[in-house]
Amino acid sequence: MFGKVSRRVLAVSLLAALAGCNKTQTGGAIESGGSASAATPAVIQSSCPQITLRDGTSSYRTYAKGAKNDPTKVVYQASLADTTRQCVQSEDSLKVTVVVQGRVVAGPAGGPGKVTLPIRVAATDGEKTLYSELTQFPVEVPQGSASTQFVFTKADVTLPAGAGAEAKVFVGFDEGPTQ
Repeated sequence: MFGKVSRRVLAVSLLAALAGCNKTQTGGAIESGGSASAATPAVIQSSCPQITLRDGTSSYRTYAKGAKNDPTKVVYQASLADTTRQCVQSEDSLKVTVVVQGRVVAGPAGGPGKVTLPIRVAATDGEKTLYSELTQFPVEVPQGSASTQFVFTKADVTLPAGAGAEAKVFVGFDEGPTQ
């Protein structure tokens, strides 16, 4: 008898949990007049575009003045590694928050101090560019250390509402123009 009751309770609990997972956020703030305002956009992951580190853009080096491609003249070397994202779908847009983990290492010509990293976030749909922005991201290598880790977050990547399924978001270092 106890086993049958436990299985039923477990089954009902599992169904309730699954129903909660499928619920979308539809609530809104209550205005002073007591009526509900526009619905809060739903946080979604199923059609949230994957973040891709484009080949050749996941590492970045700065050299001492006048040097190029000389390993003894490297001031800093940075790399991007892990990525994640979160999407919020509204009626007319898909807002993506892009998060990338990286690391900066001082080279033979460098040391503790500030380095500014040119990180570009771009979104495409086939050949069409939906979003592109270059951010000059400051990172501080602390005194007494030759390296540090950082987390880069770009919270305002806005794509058209139907872009999620086919869009791709790229992140990488870019010394090109700001747009």
